[in-house]
Amino acid sequence: MGEDITELEFYGDSLLLYDSVLIELSSRINIIRKANIIHNERDPIENVKTRIKSPKSMINKLKMKGLEPVAESIRGNVTDAAGMRVICTYIDDVYKVASILASQKDITVLETKDYIKNPKPSGYRSYHMIVELPIYISDTCHRVCAEVQLRTLSMDFWASLEHQIRYKHDIPSHKMIGAELKRCADEVASVEMNFLTIRDMINSIKNNQE
Repeated sequence: MGEDITELEFYGDSLLLYDSVLIELSSRINIIRKANIIHNERDPIENVKTRIKSPKSMINKLKMKGLEPVAESIRGNVTDAAGMRVICTYIDDVYKVASILASQKDITVLETKDYIKNPKPSGYRSYHMIVELPIYISDTCHRVCAEVQLRTLSMDFWASLEHQIRYKHDIPSHKMIGAELKRCADEVASVEMNFLTIRDMINSIKNNQE
């Protein structure tokens, strides 16, 4: 089970809720971007990706938790069936966007994990939020959870490479490549801080010229 089953076959009516929460979150992100444009401010977001966890992946997760591998086991036990990845330009943009989402009254932040300030041993860096939003289907309100990952372009590029290393165990010199990726993650973190400094220097010069 899980190899050929479709999302609709596995999730059933819940699929509409997961689709809807991603549509709602995407709308919030678009409004943040448009607000910056209207106020002649820099767009802090490069792009946005959304996904609903595949049946195979969700089934494996439920089994690891010791739960029956059916959609009914998700509620109250799994909060990342729906996921959004927000790719930002600079590190401070990550925290800016996260703060805006958290400040919206109908969004409840259930959990945050700051892997930027506290990277994983592998070097992985990103800011994770588990949020809960009201989703209205006809006249019924459902509170639906989703995971929001915020990271920079370089963090996202690094994570895609690290993902291949973790899941393709037949790659020769797996440990050596993992160690090299960790070194690259540290270097990327240093370069990103340098970019922030350069950006702030340029902005300071512009402000003094005005």
